[in-house]
Amino acid sequence: MFTLAQLTSFIAVAEELHFTRAAERLRMTQPPLSRQIQLLENELRVQLLDRTNRSVRLTPAGRSFLHEARRIVRQAEHATLAVRQASTGEAGALAIGFTAASAHSALGSLLDVARSAMPGVEVVLRELVTRDQLEALTEGSLDLGLIRPAAVGPELRLRPAGREGLLAALPTGHPLAAKEGDLEVGDFDGQDFLMYSPIEARYFHELLISIFRAAQVTPVFTQYLSQIHSILALVDVGWGIALVPQTAARMRHAGITFKPLALPNPEPVQLNLVWHEKNDNPALHSLLRQLGPQESQP
Repeated sequence: MFTLAQLTSFIAVAEELHFTRAAERLRMTQPPLSRQIQLLENELRVQLLDRTNRSVRLTPAGRSFLHEARRIVRQAEHATLAVRQASTGEAGALAIGFTAASAHSALGSLLDVARSAMPGVEVVLRELVTRDQLEALTEGSLDLGLIRPAAVGPELRLRPAGREGLLAALPTGHPLAAKEGDLEVGDFDGQDFLMYSPIEARYFHELLISIFRAAQVTPVFTQYLSQIHSILALVDVGWGIALVPQTAARMRHAGITFKPLALPNPEPVQLNLVWHEKNDNPALHSLLRQLGPQESQP
């Protein structure tokens, strides 16, 4: 099989049509250059150059092969560059998981950093609930996740990605929608309420249960749902009221009024970045460096 050295030697001679100039261009002497061409012709079993004492010309086979030689060398150069960039996180692929609600908050700024700092990295997005993200991180099919606080395995690392408050989402004609000022948790006592699933949306379920218990409030849970956009769709058609993260107000619904909620902790909703400590994807670690020196949490 021919070598890249033989191809670059042939290309130089074919372009210069002069062995001495080609040797100078490659910073070598003429005998080794002639030897490379001879080895290439022997490997291909075809004459590529017509040589005389006064001139060098490409044979028809040489003219045809010149195009292929340039293509092969160019691909080899691109492959070398791609490998080097991938090793430093400048190229490659990065699989990022996110929850539906985080698409309206932290995901946008995360992607902005990835695009500006690592334009050569292909970002693959996967919308998954927190539980499924943790499984994918452990299996290695996901590099980085945006999750709600949850119990994580010993080999997963966390860092804060943001906090936000809760808003009450009410059908526009609901009596609480017309109330002046912030709503109180006590306003939900006995109200038809769209609740988060205790399995698929465990974080929000437990957060709201703790808020209601602390205020000794008992809403009437009419439906249990896992996705915020589904909850808002049912609020929009008058099936109940709900509590959603502040960024959910960006999902415009003509039939919904969003009202602030007075809470002892004004920003109870948390979001974390999570990754596997043994993940050796250079693009992941490059992105984490770009995000700043915040210390990870075991």
